[in-house]
Amino acid sequence: MMRANVHLAAASGVADTAQKFWDWFSGPPLHILVIIAIAITGQRIGNRAITKTMNRLSSVDLVRGPGNIAARQKERARTTGTVLTSTLNAVIWVISLGMILGEFGLNLGPLIASAGVIGVALGLGAQTIVRDVLSGLFMLIEDQYGVGDKIEVLDISGTVERVGLRITTVRDVQGTLWYLRNGEILKVGNRSQSG
Repeated sequence: MMRANVHLAAASGVADTAQKFWDWFSGPPLHILVIIAIAITGQRIGNRAITKTMNRLSSVDLVRGPGNIAARQKERARTTGTVLTSTLNAVIWVISLGMILGEFGLNLGPLIASAGVIGVALGLGAQTIVRDVLSGLFMLIEDQYGVGDKIEVLDISGTVERVGLRITTVRDVQGTLWYLRNGEILKVGNRSQSG
């Protein structure tokens, strides 16, 4: 009889501890895990959709002309896909971070309300970043150069390895990888584009 009471008390203690753990876990920790899982899933689905769309765009013959134009179209689609993927990832994780901070009890209302003031301060303080991003956008829209192009920019001559909204990376003939801010690129010579 005594042994049965001890087992019953132990089982009751384990059940009580399990219930307390579940009550704690079903609050913010579970919400944070769900937010992270949704962010990762959204990121993968979005990246896959962008890649699939850009692959389709690069394979469709939108521009009639010599083979160089078709190759250029593929490079441009790949570059645009890289930029869209980076933008999507940044947006997803900024929103997720805000939601996670909300789960920790941080009141986001005043933070969102003061976003205008913070935006003005950041805009004044980060003018070079804004200039780099805008230059990157116009560079992509105007198709000045793309991944794989042989270019001459500033005092560097080499092959474009990556084009982003803010930074372009160029590998010169000696093998050095140069990181160029798009806002600083005033003149570009592109040997890969034909007239």
